Amino acid sequence: MIPMNFNPVSNKKLYIQIYNQILSEIQGGSLKIGDKLPSERELCNQFGVSRAPIRQALSALEMNGIIYSRQGEGAFVKNTQVMGSETQSSFILESVSPEDIVEARMTIEPIIVKQAALRATDEDIQELRQTINQMEEETAQGIYVPETDERLHRGIAKASHNELFITFMGTIIDAMKQQEMWKFIRDRTVTRPDYRDVNFQEHKALIDAIEKHDEKEAVKQMKYHMKNLFNRYWKV
Repeated sequence: MIPMNFNPVSNKKLYIQIYNQILSEIQGGSLKIGDKLPSERELCNQFGVSRAPIRQALSALEMNGIIYSRQGEGAFVKNTQVMGSETQSSFILESVSPEDIVEARMTIEPIIVKQAALRATDEDIQELRQTINQMEEETAQGIYVPETDERLHRGIAKASHNELFITFMGTIIDAMKQQEMWKFIRDRTVTRPDYRDVNFQEHKALIDAIEKHDEKEAVKQMKYHMKNLFNRYWKV
């Protein structure tokens, strides 16, 4: 493998800088079609960052047709030019990052679920039960439906009876829908068979705590769920 000298990066949109540097190496001829990229661990060391922005950059490169991945083997160069329009490529890079989404959710959702546990009405709980029952059926069928997951989190926000919390949750969900990298990474991790059952059980524990109006348990379960969400996205 041809040695490459990547520069450490240092702003919030780390993955954009990493993306641009790797793309530059490919377009400059340091890496040719069919060549294997350094491993994620090697890239982390060279760029001086954690795994999250490396994965975001590689995901963006793959979505733009520059590289492709082989399970257990790594990433390889596919093209030297971005596939699709420049506008589409720019949108993938400049929109809210998956890391931004996870960070926002880890911060706000424990607060929302606490109020939901304190304020949920019988009607709220009934709606949440209907959604969790649907998720259980889908899980038993071996499928993951993002819309069901979204509806459950919207329902929790609704049960908080705080219009700002409802708006915040709606904004986060809209960002997830618009962020192609979020969906790309989600479909490679959270939707895996070994995570579907775990994902359902975590959501069920949340609804159980809300139904009991146990705000401490609800917060505990939401923090646990958010931590696991982070780990699934960036540490698998």
